[in-house]
Amino acid sequence: MTIVLWTVAIVLIAIGFVGTIVPAVPGVTLIFAGMALGAWIDGFARIPVWVVVILGSLAAIAWTVDFAAAALGAKRVGASGRAIVGAALGTIAGIFTGLWGLVFMPLVGAAIGEYSVQRDLRRAGKVGVATWIGLLLGTAVKIAIVFTMVGIFVTALLV
Repeated sequence: MTIVLWTVAIVLIAIGFVGTIVPAVPGVTLIFAGMALGAWIDGFARIPVWVVVILGSLAAIAWTVDFAAAALGAKRVGASGRAIVGAALGTIAGIFTGLWGLVFMPLVGAAIGEYSVQRDLRRAGKVGVATWIGLLLGTAVKIAIVFTMVGIFVTALLV
């Protein structure tokens, strides 16, 4: 049974890594779930509860960064609510259009959303780029936090 549980934990972590990049998959949440399961499997003997609490805190920070990054980028240039909705829709559309879609569709969505409000192509482009930069920076921070979580987990597991 232990092998099955460890397999589930590893699969959750692996899917979580994919979800760190792909917006529709709750990556950090899955990674944390896999790590919490890994800690629980041996009764928190190798991975104590305080380590799980730290991992949970890091997961919460990463989740917050994920939601705040694009909004902060957009708000910095005074984007409308439609630009933020457009970025979210662009992100969802990007899932179905491959890697380039994942990278650039949020920019396009934010620009279209802003253009629908202001009818100013230059402003729409500026908002689109600011939102896109926010998303990229947020993803970079989220990836850094995920690698920190994995490092803490593996160290606790092996030491």
